[in-house]
Amino acid sequence: MKRLPVLRPLAGLLLAAGIAAGCSSSSATPDTVPAGTDLEVHAVSGLRFDKTAYEVAAGESLVAYVNDDTIRHTLVVVKDGTTVSGFELQINKKGDIDSGSVTLESGTYELFCTVPGHQSMKAELTVK
Repeated sequence: MKRLPVLRPLAGLLLAAGIAAGCSSSSATPDTVPAGTDLEVHAVSGLRFDKTAYEVAAGESLVAYVNDDTIRHTLVVVKDGTTVSGFELQINKKGDIDSGSVTLESGTYELFCTVPGHQSMKAELTVK
């Protein structure tokens, strides 16, 4: 899904105002991690995330995905082999930041990059 650059400022203003739909993704203003972010994940060189494990509270969480690498990456949340519907973040170049809200129940999940060849980009997500 292609995001139109003209929509990014509006999405960033909505996020700053605390308006975000559960279990959906929305864009942040470029180069800015939104205030109130509950989970921040960085894609780093070497086709990996900055951590192998993350933790977040159950319920709705604002997730920020930061590209510290020079290539495109995506971020999805998977539970028992099934991708959480309606949530996918995408960062195309170094410095990009995408963010969105997702609602998760307690349990263990996995974070993945779905770009072909990036299967090593995975991490555990514990939701308490």
